[in-house]
Amino acid sequence: MEVLYRSTRGNGSTVTASNAILKGLSEDGGLFVPDQIPALEVPMEQLAQMSYQEVAYEVMSRFLTDFTEEELKKCIQSAYDQKFDTDVIAPLVKADGAYYLELFHGSTIAFKDMALSILPYLLTTAAKKNGVTNDIVILTATSGDTGKAAMAGFADVPGTKIIVFYPKDGVSPIQEKQMVTQKGDNTYVVAIRGNFDDAQTGVKKIFNDSEMKAELADAGYQFSSANSINIGRLVPQIVYYVYAYANLYKTGQIQPGEEINVVVPTGNFGNILAAYYAKNMGLPIKKLICASNDNKVLFDFFTTGTYDRNREFILTTSPSMDILISSNLERLIYRIAGNDPEKNKVLMEELTKDGAYHITDEMKAQLADFYGNYATEEETAETIRKIYKDCGYVIDTHTSVAATVYGKYTKETGDTAKTVIASTASPYKFTRSVMEAIDEGKYASMGDFELIDQLSEISGVAVPNAIEEIRNAEVRHNTVAEVAEMPAVVKNILGIK
Repeated sequence: MEVLYRSTRGNGSTVTASNAILKGLSEDGGLFVPDQIPALEVPMEQLAQMSYQEVAYEVMSRFLTDFTEEELKKCIQSAYDQKFDTDVIAPLVKADGAYYLELFHGSTIAFKDMALSILPYLLTTAAKKNGVTNDIVILTATSGDTGKAAMAGFADVPGTKIIVFYPKDGVSPIQEKQMVTQKGDNTYVVAIRGNFDDAQTGVKKIFNDSEMKAELADAGYQFSSANSINIGRLVPQIVYYVYAYANLYKTGQIQPGEEINVVVPTGNFGNILAAYYAKNMGLPIKKLICASNDNKVLFDFFTTGTYDRNREFILTTSPSMDILISSNLERLIYRIAGNDPEKNKVLMEELTKDGAYHITDEMKAQLADFYGNYATEEETAETIRKIYKDCGYVIDTHTSVAATVYGKYTKETGDTAKTVIASTASPYKFTRSVMEAIDEGKYASMGDFELIDQLSEISGVAVPNAIEEIRNAEVRHNTVAEVAEMPAVVKNILGIK
């Protein structure tokens, strides 16, 4: 069965998977979505015996139908290898009444590695399939993790350059150090004076600038994206939910066909959308629990049916979720609008113009699969402290947001279904916030790397290589720019006058 892709704002015309991956964003400003969600027609008994790589092929081959078996398996084997510090790639850890799906065992210790390890291979394969001769310029906004994971994936990949924009004061010290020390002659990092939404909006504007696209083409370049707006990012994320369920089945934690809940700390809505796609493929997921921090625009949306970004932008200890424009939500809006690009387009234009839109009651009724709630900063810290005290298990701030919201969900509903919590980052990535939560005030005078050693001592987990390699690494990127200067910065990097 061939799966094609169309724009959420388009005229109904379709492109192949490889073409959608190459483009990143549709010319009309919409996001590419599959024209159908394929069924996962593999018995769970078989999936339970498969490696992560084998499960990845079963899931991804159903979405990326113009990739040959040889091409896709080569991409998968190249991505999920020794870059991960465990053979199982995404282990499950039982703690505090839930199953934590550890998605941070890749080279940059965050869940973005799960998709960004394979995207360079998908993209370069797609370029060959489509006869592209231009160099591909990956243009990305990051709230902390995507940027480093994307650069790690694309560093020194022939025929590519990658330019990452991040909010200067909106990432953790470790996140920033990881980015500004990134090696690779084709990698560029730019701090902007603004927040993540400013960076993301700036990137989208550059993508939609037809004059700039023409200038790039003349210079032998074309844009693509490593953000989760690229369908090549989203499809690999579906895999780990299927793999987690298969593992629970394999170890006897669940019975055949038993429904589980999935909790995801959510900013740009890509990770939880992947779980939603997994559910629509036939994976027995009961409730998709969307966990927000104090920037609770998604909680308010699921509660009221109104998406409103007109509010204070709050810097929290879970910075990868400090987002008021959740780009991937558009893919869900398109679906609950009956796959109607005109209805979706009107709502997205309202968001651009007024900063808000309101869905109909009929659309809201289709959100029954979701539950939304949020965690305050105090609650986030308290959950880290409690789980460490009760279980000896250390989680990061984003995972704590998810665990906190899961606690609220069970209290409200009494639902006792087995639950998988997406653990999206290593606690080493947010060491100061984590250690302060565990024992407030005790570690205030310590430097970042002293704290890292203390975390290793109390957790019994060795310091990851991703942290060790930046201890004394040279700063290679120090450009800071205004949001309005982003197009000029891109041209300057590419040598376009």
